[in-house]
Amino acid sequence: MNKGGAIAAGTLALLVLVGGSAAVSAFHKDVTLSVDGQPIQAQAFGMTVADVLEANHIMVGNGDVVAPPVNSIATDGQTITVKYLKHVNLKIDGQALALTTTATTLGDAIDAVAGLPDIEGAAISVPVATPLPRTGLDVVITTPKDVRLIVGGGKAQAVSTASSTIAEMLNELSIQVGPNDRLMPRADKPVTDGMTVTLDRVSVATKDATEPIPFQTVNKTNAALWKGEVRTATTGVEGKAKRTYQLTKVNGKLASRLMVSETVLVKPVDKVVETGTKTSPNGVGINLARASQWDKIARCESGGNWHINTGNGYYGGLQFNLQTWRSVHGGDFAARPDQATREQQITVANRLYAKRGFQPWTCRRVL
Repeated sequence: MNKGGAIAAGTLALLVLVGGSAAVSAFHKDVTLSVDGQPIQAQAFGMTVADVLEANHIMVGNGDVVAPPVNSIATDGQTITVKYLKHVNLKIDGQALALTTTATTLGDAIDAVAGLPDIEGAAISVPVATPLPRTGLDVVITTPKDVRLIVGGGKAQAVSTASSTIAEMLNELSIQVGPNDRLMPRADKPVTDGMTVTLDRVSVATKDATEPIPFQTVNKTNAALWKGEVRTATTGVEGKAKRTYQLTKVNGKLASRLMVSETVLVKPVDKVVETGTKTSPNGVGINLARASQWDKIARCESGGNWHINTGNGYYGGLQFNLQTWRSVHGGDFAARPDQATREQQITVANRLYAKRGFQPWTCRRVL
């Protein structure tokens, strides 16, 4: 361009000397410059298109398109079009594509490329009418995706979205995600065609309650009780506590109930159960086999009074006489049946039963 300008300047000087002002006017041009679609009214002295461009400080390089060509003769009133070569970096659904183009707008550049995915309804990070700068342009395009969306445990919705991430999609749909809500997949995950997005609504609240504290049962041995005898030494008493629970509901349904604090208002009292270990010299303890049957016989024999002594020679609930009592070692427990406990009398009765069954008792008919 500088060389052409020098020639034009030298020629102009020569014509001034030779031809005067008429010759100079032949070199003067009124032209319209269209630079990347922007019209510019310009004046210039020169013979060629290159002279006109240089006179108006328009520099062109490799890949730029000039029409008419730079080495053609410039004419008065003509339009000279300049389209600069630009670089556009497209990212379509995460796939990179580099373009070189002389198009003036982003939309023209995209339309000129064959084989691109259908971007009807796509989200484009730069408006398609944007003029392309010579410095290049980065553009992100996200095509529409079909998504199955379930919110709050309701019915699935079919959603078509051009959002690039799940967070953007929910924002597009004006769906807020609460601090305790559960979103699957995560908000920063990309939207893919055919995916299912689930948003569970989660609420967390606390509730106070006054509740009983169950008593514990403590088992102990007692050498004063006969083996096989069981006695409640202390009755258990429930306690009372004030408790605070954290209640978590998912989509309106209780999912968990977690105790977060407890204040004991009344301590529980343990139930103490004593089991006898005492045995007779021959190692025998209490035998409560057939206890319900012995109770029926006692009701018949003595009205169920286990310590009755009427003076008729028969004693206790099962009305043993002393001879029979002693024959089955009733003395292990007491001298007379009425002095023995119900359990002890039943034990002795079972000893006699082992020899003779229920035969000795007239009241066996009640069984």
